[in-house]
This record gives sequence, structure tokens and C-alpha cells, in this order.
Amino acid sequence: MVAADPPGGGGPRGRAGGTPYAHGDSTTAWAARPRPHDRSGVTDDIVASVVRQWQAVHPGLDTGPMELIGRINRCAALLQQAEDAPLRSAGLTRAEFDLLGAVRRTARELTPGELARETFSSGAAVTKRLRALQERGLIDRRGDDRDRRVAHVRLTDEGRTLVDRLLPEQLAYESTVLSGLDEPARAGLAAHLSDLLVQLEGRLGTPRR
Repeated sequence: MVAADPPGGGGPRGRAGGTPYAHGDSTTAWAARPRPHDRSGVTDDIVASVVRQWQAVHPGLDTGPMELIGRINRCAALLQQAEDAPLRSAGLTRAEFDLLGAVRRTARELTPGELARETFSSGAAVTKRLRALQERGLIDRRGDDRDRRVAHVRLTDEGRTLVDRLLPEQLAYESTVLSGLDEPARAGLAAHLSDLLVQLEGRLGTPRR
């Protein structure tokens, strides 16, 4: 599980900065508005409304990319606003849990550089998060025998126990979040997103946050 930092470059949580085509309203405010319907009677999402507005202003504009990227960003913003209940109850952010999980699933010590690559994070962000986790007694860091500038990160017993307790709870929470989609829909969506991710990683490189 890997999370992105809040859309819009670290602004306050709860902002819908992930939809670059609609401005000024919080995710909560948008969600509270009555949803318009198209001619078939199907409820529109907010991106459909935004697309219609742009098409009215620029009738010849190809809004196809907006319909995909806008929805991806919108979903990300809403999911981040909802946060992660099990992690929040344990006093962890998703980014901190990703670091703990990376060490746990690889079952070996990792350097901060390796953790940055594993979690799609910047070195500065990883350093800050590791400091907080060490202060909580969830990780240990030891210097390299040959190069004291290099640190090796490992979980403490408390950190390992916490990860093993939280992971099933977090997966159950995420399953509830996705409960509106049946299994074929989830599998299809996962496959399409995987295809997109592979293409983006090839073109744009590793995302940093």
C-alpha cells in the first residue's frame, strides 16, 4: 500500500485540490451538493458537470483526458479526506505506515534511500518520518559498518507487532470503502489502473512526494 501526499502540494486536509478543473470548494462542500442527472436519469459525478461547463465554453474542446484524470484525482482527494481510520486510531499517517510496511514486507533492514524508492517519497520526507517513528520506538537505525553516513532501518518488536495488528484492520477498512464495486468491477478497474501506472512510470519516472 502506497499513498500519495495530499493533492495540491501539502495543503490542509479535506481540500479537493486533486481536481484541477474545479476551483474554490472543499471536498465536503461539493459532496453535500445535490447531484445533477443526465438525460438517462443516471446520477452525474462532479467531473461530468465540470466537463459540461467546459464544453459549453469551448464546444470544440476534447475533454476526454479531463474525464479520466479529473476522476482519478477526485477519487484520490476524497479518499485522502476520509483518511484511514485504523491508522489514525494508532496515531500514524498513511506515509508513516508505508515506511513501516516496507521494512516489514521485505523482512530485512533498509536504508533511507531504499525506503524512499519503495514508498515513492523524497529523501527529506523519509528522514522526517523516520525520526518521528524512532521517537515512538517503532524503528531502530544503526550505522553501516563501512560507511557511517549510511543508516540501516529495522523494526523494533513494538513496530512489528503494530504493523501486524494494523494491516488486517486497514485492509478491512479499505474493503468497506470499495464495497460499492463488485469483484469484476474491482478487478477491471485494477487492471486498467495498472496499465496506466506502468505507462506513466515509463514516461514520467518515479513520482516523488
